[in-house]
Amino acid sequence: MNCNILVNGVNDIINILTLLISCQDGRPFIFLGYHVLTLVYGSFYAEAFIGVNIGTDLSDMPSPTQVVALLKAQNVWHVRLYDADRAMLLALANSGIQVTISVPNEQLLGIGQSNATAANWVARNVIAHVPATNITAIAVGSEVLTALPNAAPVLVSALKLIHSALVASNLDSQIKVSTPHSSSIILDSFPPSQAFFNRSWDPVMVPLLKFLQSTGSYLMLNVYPYYDYMQSNNVIPLDYALFRPLPPNKEAVDANTLLHYTNVFDAIVDAAYFSMSYLNITNVPIVVTESGWPSKGDSSEPDATVDNANTYNSNLIKHVINNTGTPKHPGIAVSTYIYELYNEDLRPSPLSEKNWGLFDANGTPVYILHLTAAGTVFANDTTNQTFCVAKDGADPKMLQAALDWACGPGKVDCSPLLQGQPCYEPDNVVSHSTYAFNAYFQQMGKSTGTCDFKGVATISTTDPNIDLRTLLIGAGHGSCIFPGSFGKNGTITNGTSLAPSSNDTSLGCPTQYFYGSCSFTTSVIIGSFLMTAVFL
Repeated sequence: MNCNILVNGVNDIINILTLLISCQDGRPFIFLGYHVLTLVYGSFYAEAFIGVNIGTDLSDMPSPTQVVALLKAQNVWHVRLYDADRAMLLALANSGIQVTISVPNEQLLGIGQSNATAANWVARNVIAHVPATNITAIAVGSEVLTALPNAAPVLVSALKLIHSALVASNLDSQIKVSTPHSSSIILDSFPPSQAFFNRSWDPVMVPLLKFLQSTGSYLMLNVYPYYDYMQSNNVIPLDYALFRPLPPNKEAVDANTLLHYTNVFDAIVDAAYFSMSYLNITNVPIVVTESGWPSKGDSSEPDATVDNANTYNSNLIKHVINNTGTPKHPGIAVSTYIYELYNEDLRPSPLSEKNWGLFDANGTPVYILHLTAAGTVFANDTTNQTFCVAKDGADPKMLQAALDWACGPGKVDCSPLLQGQPCYEPDNVVSHSTYAFNAYFQQMGKSTGTCDFKGVATISTTDPNIDLRTLLIGAGHGSCIFPGSFGKNGTITNGTSLAPSSNDTSLGCPTQYFYGSCSFTTSVIIGSFLMTAVFL
């Protein structure tokens, strides 16, 4: 009996009950549905996760304790190691972080040809650390088919022997075994519906996929839109690679399925799904084990910039944790590990190879991701809780002008300030401008120069939401949540305009957020247009 099913709707959940009753032989089943509920060996994954790869080619590598401290501070609860370093695994013990460890390529031949070697590897690197260290997966090798093809004949054997050692220790249900692949093993990747794995690797891929299917594991895939973009000779638009919004007429359409693709990442993942389906494998999920964008490159890599790296990784994180899925499998989790945690200065040329990290070795962010709110993965503002508030004693007219700018050209969502909305009270320009200033500051990643507003704003470590609740508690209010406060998000935009500086002497006339002597005589659209003209 086939115990693997694809569920396409809520009503099909009834099939699960039937399946549970019918599958009495203890075999695993996988449940994939639009509600991103994946059941693998009895483990539920309600939503996708973002993890991070930890490379160690640094001249000043932080200690394992420092690494774990950074991970916790950044709310990162999934990591992939390129080995099974004992000190790192000990530091990760009792941290709550889920860990994927790796068999390095240089150990693959020995493990793939010896049951005893595989068993010893598991005893030394797994059994010695669980359950204190939450090891959830083993990546056997890395891009073996393309990086170490001479080891390809023993790859499946290595996976099976590692898995057998886990079975012998009753760890096979909690630790999955797979191997990361380069997306270059997929040929003719667009349109995705016509993609297929390089047929020369069928003797490896067919038994490999059957192994993943039978053990309830997943295909590990490394997805790098940066390289696809660089190698496309300008055929792939930069915006398409960076997840930037595209007009409908610019979206790529698969003529066979009529599915629309708005980014390279989804197209590659779906190409892998279709490639598996051509080998009659339709129930193996995909986890992206590497994806990222370099922040610096040499003269031949003009698009390896801080801005592009920030844009790609920010958009990737939001895309994944929103459980967007792909056009072929909307709503189905595609958990992803960012490449990588640290810049690795010891990596060989080109320059971009040294600059994929989110952090320098000292823990300083290379850039502040476009993600706000405490509690969000990689909300990497190391200044922790900071807010932008109206200065005490600031000129009300100046506050009003800055408020109008924030709610117009600044692209802050000021709808919570309207009458009857949660942040309307207290109904004064100081309270409303503080909300708008802080929302802008948070959505701009708390970057330098975004809490100025002609000198009427200042950075504060005091949560303005606490002050507001104190003011309103007697009035029965207090439902307003400031962006960045108590883990709540404001509206995130990728606007690049800066808040008005202290050198700008223009004042604007109000829209619906005005508190002063002018009458409300202009529409929101006209008001925003005028504010754009005088502030920018």
